[in-house]
Amino acid sequence: GPVALEAEMTRPVSIAHRLEYAGLRAAVAALSAVGWRRASSLGGALGRLGYRPFGVRRDVVERQIAAAFPEWNADRVAQVARASYDHLGRLAVETALMPSLGRERILDLVSRTTGWDLVEQAIEARRGLLLIAGHFGNWEVSGAYIAARGVPVDVIVRRMSNPIFDRYLNQTRADLGMTVVYDADAVRRTTRSLKEGRAIGFLADQGVLNLASTHVPFFGRPAKTPRGPAVFTLRYHVPTLFVAAIREPDGRFHLSFQNVPYEETGDRERDVDGIVASYTRILEGLVRQTPEQYFWQHRRWKHQPADTLPALRDPAA
Repeated sequence: GPVALEAEMTRPVSIAHRLEYAGLRAAVAALSAVGWRRASSLGGALGRLGYRPFGVRRDVVERQIAAAFPEWNADRVAQVARASYDHLGRLAVETALMPSLGRERILDLVSRTTGWDLVEQAIEARRGLLLIAGHFGNWEVSGAYIAARGVPVDVIVRRMSNPIFDRYLNQTRADLGMTVVYDADAVRRTTRSLKEGRAIGFLADQGVLNLASTHVPFFGRPAKTPRGPAVFTLRYHVPTLFVAAIREPDGRFHLSFQNVPYEETGDRERDVDGIVASYTRILEGLVRQTPEQYFWQHRRWKHQPADTLPALRDPAA
């Protein structure tokens, strides 16, 4: 709302912020001119430069992939690592271009959906809907497509270090029909939105400020994962779906929704951890099918319990 945006305006803006933003806008204008498909390919080529020759976080990426897929040889690890940089480059360019597309073209980005009926049932029931995603596929396409289909959706986001860039990105998300909620306000806003029967999207595979986390297995190693969505699922008995927009060979996306199964035993803490483990297991299944579309550049196992066995510790350390 206006209050949040006013608070934004008061954050100090440096010359570096302005230059960075001007560069971004110039790049978006140039990319818009060449069209979505070519711009995405260009992003892929730029992303691959990050792998080689520049080697940005290459060690982290290769070690994490090798730990997740111990049966792979070095060539296969390198092949998937390189493809993950290609994907990241495409993702960056596609995210920048999406606001310029408009509703019809956003709907056209998705060639097929699986489980859309689960979304419709939840919205008709007016009990709210929790949508959980990971840093996998193109998560910005998921939110934009759901909003373009007329579903009232809030997205929980982290504040970016550059306030102008932050404002631009969130304004463009709003233009696409999403309501942006900063993670600091997530708890307060989520309760209200669920009562209004809205959908709320969380990225649930990285630690989030002000929200408690728990350690659950991801590829067999303990990974710190936010508990927030799971707490809401249990407290309000809200339908909870895992969503992923997976890039297909033709450059369009397959948008899939899966129910996050859970059980209630009466032991609240255990049940919350069970839901977190459940959505993490779904994400792992998707990553196993399409490993090059996961964000391996993030150190997923950086924060672990002190008593973690040496063999299961952070492979990127």
